[in-house]
Amino acid sequence: MKKTLIAASLLSALAVTAHAQSSVTLYGSLDAGVVYSNNQGGHSNWQQGSGSLSNTYFGLRGSEDLGGGLHAIFTLENGFNLSNGHNTESNTLFNRQAFVGLRSNNFGTLTFGRQYDSVSDYVAPLSETGEGYGNNLAAHPFNNDNLASSFSIKNAVKYTSVNYGGLKFGGLYGFSNAAGDFSNNRAWSAGASYDNGPLSVAAAYLQLNNSGSSNLNGAVSQGDGTSAIGAHLQRTYGAGINYAYGPAVVGFVYTHSQLDGITSMNVGGATLPGIAGTNLHLDNYEVNGRYALTPALSLAASYTFTNGKMSGSNGSGTPRWHTASLQGDYLLSKRTDVYIEGVYQHASGTLGDLGVNVASINTLAPSTNRNQVAAALGMRHRF
Repeated sequence: MKKTLIAASLLSALAVTAHAQSSVTLYGSLDAGVVYSNNQGGHSNWQQGSGSLSNTYFGLRGSEDLGGGLHAIFTLENGFNLSNGHNTESNTLFNRQAFVGLRSNNFGTLTFGRQYDSVSDYVAPLSETGEGYGNNLAAHPFNNDNLASSFSIKNAVKYTSVNYGGLKFGGLYGFSNAAGDFSNNRAWSAGASYDNGPLSVAAAYLQLNNSGSSNLNGAVSQGDGTSAIGAHLQRTYGAGINYAYGPAVVGFVYTHSQLDGITSMNVGGATLPGIAGTNLHLDNYEVNGRYALTPALSLAASYTFTNGKMSGSNGSGTPRWHTASLQGDYLLSKRTDVYIEGVYQHASGTLGDLGVNVASINTLAPSTNRNQVAAALGMRHRF
């Protein structure tokens, strides 16, 4: 009888140990509210919006301890529209991230699957529109540099280093999966960041080859809704710096987006006319800041000047945009907050066959003139 009890106790202990060495976590973010805009396609609009500030998604994240500082990990993440329940990418369940890999406490992490690029990982957190602030309405025009993380890279192999005294770096390669055409719709990126007390700096590069092609099995494709921009060649690079002083954080972010041979561009659910076949190069200069008035109440603001140059068979021009945002946020708890947001954008110059350049606040359909104003009132819950 004693032997039986001892054996049962040992088996129970082993089961508890095995269970403790692996875990699966459900997590996510829900953002919904009411959005007003003065001009979308020539009309003012009141709408119930999803993801005006932060992307709405849920995910599963798992880890198993393999011993010796090695862990098997996975992430499955779905983005969706909270207003109607639709996935942000049609016919795809895990449209944000879906990967599996190994994490070493000494050597870093190697993962395989659908994942975010280095610009999203390293530079975006220092921007008003990135995960650090979570403000999609304040994104640079057309989210041209993907700081709002509106698309991820499929067929990707990714490496992320461990933290070396505040220094982290990594890179990603997204395969085209096209037999005999290795470069048809592939992607690659690299980046690094350094955090030292109140100072944070980061830099990254992203290149997409032929995202407008008919190869829907590649790294990024506009044809299946993965990306809002399709082009023969896209290059994005940038850097950012943040500095915290007491309750205040100030920052500066610069990005350059080179869109050559544009096939199509979708803006807030509407296709921007007169831009196919052109080359559009954009320099974004962003100043941002946040101030905590109390532990629960904070104010955030940003200003971005976007300087563009367009060339090609369908027209040329020097489009420019000025985008300013002001946000107030109040924490009801550690996981739930309410916000009020205002964004103003002014466009100048010309934009290809469109002639007069038009304002186009991110997530909204373009204005029919040079100005656009948006205001949002909503709440977020993170779990």
